[in-house]
Amino acid sequence: MDKVIRIVAALPGIMFVVMGLRWVVDPAGAAAAVGMPLLDGVARSTQIGDLGSFFVGAGIMILLGVVTLQRIWLYCASLLIGVVAIFRVLAWAVQDAALTTQFIGVEIVITALLLFAASRLSRTADRGADDAPGGATDGTPDGTLDRESADST
Repeated sequence: MDKVIRIVAALPGIMFVVMGLRWVVDPAGAAAAVGMPLLDGVARSTQIGDLGSFFVGAGIMILLGVVTLQRIWLYCASLLIGVVAIFRVLAWAVQDAALTTQFIGVEIVITALLLFAASRLSRTADRGADDAPGGATDGTPDGTLDRESADST
């Protein structure tokens, strides 16, 4: 079952990386795909840099989570993507932007998929002290104190 979940979770990761790279090789097409014109000057630099890095970064986080089985990467990617949906709704509610339900829907589905995948993936790689949530907090692989260090404190 983990293998199916990993494959399904990897699909948006691949799509995000491709979309991010598209901002470099075909920025007009990438802009059109997200309903934007390609801007000029400094605005184009910002548009390509910010959006390209968002898509590549989120895609890499997803793929890292799928490959390493470290849930934290999927949680981070889902946070980024979920916040985009929230900000789209805020843009509509506060700034008179169009309510882009088709994009919001996709972002919610991808966020839910990543959170589900994170909850179902094997915990074997999540047990290090540097990993969160649910990882060890005391530096031992299983999160328990050994008897010697417990006695010395």
